[in-house]
Amino acid sequence: MKVITLKHENFKQVIESNPFVIIDFWADWCEPCLKFTNTFEQAAHNNPDIVFGMLNTDTDSEIAAFFNIVQIPCVLALKDQVVIDGIVGEMPANAFAESIQQWRNFDNSEINRHFSEKVQAS
Repeated sequence: MKVITLKHENFKQVIESNPFVIIDFWADWCEPCLKFTNTFEQAAHNNPDIVFGMLNTDTDSEIAAFFNIVQIPCVLALKDQVVIDGIVGEMPANAFAESIQQWRNFDNSEINRHFSEKVQAS
């Protein structure tokens, strides 16, 4: 699957309409970010059932600030609109693949149940 360029205009729609999203927060001037891009793109190709998106922290700093991104590259994994994990720094392809597998196996049914109960109570 192709990596989506995330921006203010599409961020909310992408997050709300996909059950599993992995976001790479990066910037043009960040050498480790640029080196990690190939790894990120290959992971997207290898995992077509997951939405992979890249967000430039310079052009969409308000989104980066919302997620408290202070170091890049930073990868966040979201399942059902909930951040389940984050990793800061460049990582080799095998370590990224292991993280993706752990995120894929993460059971967020209790989190979903909790939020569902809160919605029903209000």
